[in-house]
Order: sequence, then structure tokens, then C-alpha cells
Amino acid sequence: MTGDVTARPSGPDPLAEISGLTLGPARGGAPVLHDARLTVPRGRVLGVVGRSGSGKSSLAYSLLGHVRPGLEVRSGTVRVAGLDPFDRADARRLRGRVVSFLGQDPASSLNPALRIGTQIAEAVRLRSPARRAHEVRAQVEELLLSVRLPADRAFRRRLPRQVSGGQAQRVALALALAGSPALLVLDEPTSGLDTVLADRMRGLLAEVLSDGDRAALLVSHDPAWIASVAHDVVRLEGGRIAGAGKPDAPVPAPRSSAGFPGFPTGGGPGPGGAPRSGSGGGPRTGSGGALSVRGLDAAHGRESVLRDISLTVPAGSCTAVVGPSGSGKTTLARCLAGLHRPVRGSVEWREYGAEGGRGAPVQLVAQDARGALNPRESVRAALMRPLGRRHSAADAAREAVRLLDLVSLDADVLARRPGELSGGQRQRVALARTLAAQPRVLVCDEITSALDRGTASGILDLLDSLRRTLGVTVVMVTHDLTAAAQHAERVVVLDAGRVAESGPVHRVLTAPEHAVTRALLAHADGAVVAVPDRRR
Repeated sequence: MTGDVTARPSGPDPLAEISGLTLGPARGGAPVLHDARLTVPRGRVLGVVGRSGSGKSSLAYSLLGHVRPGLEVRSGTVRVAGLDPFDRADARRLRGRVVSFLGQDPASSLNPALRIGTQIAEAVRLRSPARRAHEVRAQVEELLLSVRLPADRAFRRRLPRQVSGGQAQRVALALALAGSPALLVLDEPTSGLDTVLADRMRGLLAEVLSDGDRAALLVSHDPAWIASVAHDVVRLEGGRIAGAGKPDAPVPAPRSSAGFPGFPTGGGPGPGGAPRSGSGGGPRTGSGGALSVRGLDAAHGRESVLRDISLTVPAGSCTAVVGPSGSGKTTLARCLAGLHRPVRGSVEWREYGAEGGRGAPVQLVAQDARGALNPRESVRAALMRPLGRRHSAADAAREAVRLLDLVSLDADVLARRPGELSGGQRQRVALARTLAAQPRVLVCDEITSALDRGTASGILDLLDSLRRTLGVTVVMVTHDLTAAAQHAERVVVLDAGRVAESGPVHRVLTAPEHAVTRALLAHADGAVVAVPDRRR
């Protein structure tokens, strides 16, 4: 089905209604959301699916009266419980009381300087009739227990940095539930969690959504979860609602896709025209060498995070780092890139016979490409800054075009700002900017966690291509065991800051020796068992 579709799920009277909503860049340009029309009935869950950059998050944010920086409302209306969330007075009556939001990043919901109990107590006072200290404390404890967290004083006094990623996401959920909202807006709330915690979080949210009086708009790249909890599903394509239907029936999708709508399952070019290389062609190993980590310990303040980490990543290869949320993966990535000073141990890049004049040996590609790029700065400016350090203005301009071509982007994106790009395009721009420093090693920290499967596959295929053409070495921090199976030669499993096990990917993911690896695999996508055998 193509063209505009009005998504009007059957059911009770609508709690929220979007009518003819069009959003676009404030300085002109193509709309990111065009003539969107849908309703969210009371007591029902509406699932929203589509490729990265199709407008899903923009649609969800509109129910809270929010648009991303650089965008504006060009036409249309939004009503939640009869109120306009874009009106300041109405927004104060709606937010937290009628409609609440839970995203993929709990850091955006939690104040890092306030204790957990204090933050939930503030939300309770603002959104409920409770005023007396014992009434507020009782509601705080009830909220914590409802999301399966301890409610004792010791836990309430913790700061957000003192809890794991899964716990932080459940604290954010408790905050969202503090005012007993009638509508929950959920934007990929499990994408940043490991397979075990994501499975538990989906179960917890299923319980929350089973409340017959609560409605929800759920944005997710997980078709099985959408099918299990949603009453109706809409699919976005290029900023337009292109299909609507029941979750147990296929939502109309383009003829070129297979499986769940919007999720290509292989074959043909990837996003941006990148070839789907797979992992069959080996990397170009160049002159040889390795990234060597020996006896690495790291801490955040007085809290030990990494303990006696040792590993070797051969030049030109890809090593995946996996493990539960809070196991130290991101801290390890930052140590490898020189962004976090270890307590002891060493990180060393050795390359034999390499020519001189190369840039920084190790560069980090961050998970949040939107946060890594200046929203007020064009792609051209983002690339010219590192290039200008070693090239003339004319040479830097030519090199910027070459780097974009390397990551399968056209030169016309140079004039755009991050808010005018899709999620996959932003990640490619971030990768191009990293390549401008001429790194030998790319440390990729969950760079596909916020992308749909087709776009994520294109980014991972691009990394394979860069390994072959440039000989770069890749350390891939990920929760996606399928990606590790298909794109890495070796895998390192972290647990509680230590290496639980490591080895060739075909051995670790098909015959795991450690309980944490078995637990991750037990909750993973079934496709993870299809591990290419790269034994020489």
C-alpha cells in the first residue's frame, strides 16, 4: 500500500488523535513527517514500525508537544484527552499526569546529581495528591516495587550512576508511571539493553500495558514484541503512514521487503546503496600488528568497573565485545580510545612496517550519532574541522566528498544538518568524520542499537567493506549477538567487569562455556545460532 493512510484503529473513543500533522526543517526543506493521521483509543496499544528515519520518533514526540531542534510544525493538530500538547498551559496539565514518555536512554530521564528516591518523590508530589512525607514515601516504595526494584532506603539513596543499565531503565519507568498516566509513549525502551534484560523489560512492560485503562503508543524495531502486545500497528515510510492493520496480520509493505514490514531480510543493496558484503570476504590485514590490552583495571570514582582485562585484536580483524548491561563494555571502549584513564594496565597499538603520517591509532564511534554531531552545524562543517588540520581548504573539500562516498552517502548531504538526516545517514556521517582522523582501529560502541534491522545491517556491511578496503581493525561493542556472529571473527564476553570467556566466534556462540554467555544466548534471536565457521 502506498500513499497516505489514516490509521483509525477500531475500539473505544480515542484518547489521542493526530490529524494532518506535517513537520519539517524550520529553514525549509522536505518534511520529515507528512500529513500524519491516527488515533490511539483508550485502553489500547498502538504499535508503530518502520525504517530508521521514517518519522516514528517525531510522530511519538508530537503526543507530548515536542519537536526535535531544527524542526517545526507546518500544519495539522494533535489532541490528547481533548487538550493541545503544543499549548504551554495544556502541556503543563498533560505531561506526567495524562501522558508520560519512556525512551531508550534512561540518562535523558534521570538527573545524575539527584538520588533515585528523591527524583521519584518529586514526580509523585507534582503529579499526585500526595503531600505528606509518609504518603509520598509510600508511593515511591510502591512504584519501585511495581517495576521489580528494591524499595529499601539504601536503594532509594543511590545515584543513577550507581545502578545498572537495566535498573536505570526501570527507574525511568517508575518515573513515567508516577502520575498514573492514561497514555504511555514508548520509544524503543529496550534497544539499549542486553538480551536478558531486554527480555525482562519487555515482560515488565507487557504487565504495565495489560492495564485495561491505559493506552500506549509503542515504537519498536522488534516485530515479535509488537505482535505480542499491540492491538493495532501502523507502518511509516518516508515520513508518511503507509500501512495500518492488526499485528497478527501482515501490515502492507513494499514489494521488495520480506518478513515483517520494513525489515529487509537480505539480498540487494543496503541503505544508501552500500553493497551487502556479508562476512565471507576476509579483511585486508595490511602490514600486520595488533591492539593489545594487558591487565587493564578501570574505575568510576571509588567504584571498580573493569578488573584485569587482557585481550588481543589482530590488525584488520573484527572482535565483538558482548555482555550484560553494566558489565563494563562502554568503559572498556572508552579506555581503548583513550577517553577514560585506567587505574592500571596498558592499551597499545602495534603495527609493523606501517607508513608514517597516519592519524590517531584508535578512534571511538559513539552509540548516539545525534548527540555526537552538533545539531546547528552542517555535515560539511563537521567533516572540514578534522580535515582542515592536515589539508588545504580545497583538498579538504575534495576529501570530504571522498569520505562520504566511502560510507555510501551522496555529496548533497554536505549542506544538511543532523536533524535533516535519517538515523542511518547520521551514523554514516559520524563514521565518515571518524575516518577523517585516519584511524587504524575503530571502536564501535553499540552503533546500531537505535537502528532498524535493515539499516543496521547496512552499517555493519559498511564496516566489513572498510576492513577490506582500508585494512582498519574493528572492536564492536554490541548487545546484538546475531551481529557478532555474522561480522566478527572473535568474541569477548564480559561479566561484572571481567572477561568471562573469549575465543573464536563459532566456538563461543555455539558451545559457550560460561553461564552468562549461555544466558545471553538463551534470550537472543534464534538466528544467532547460524554462525559462519571461519576456522582456517
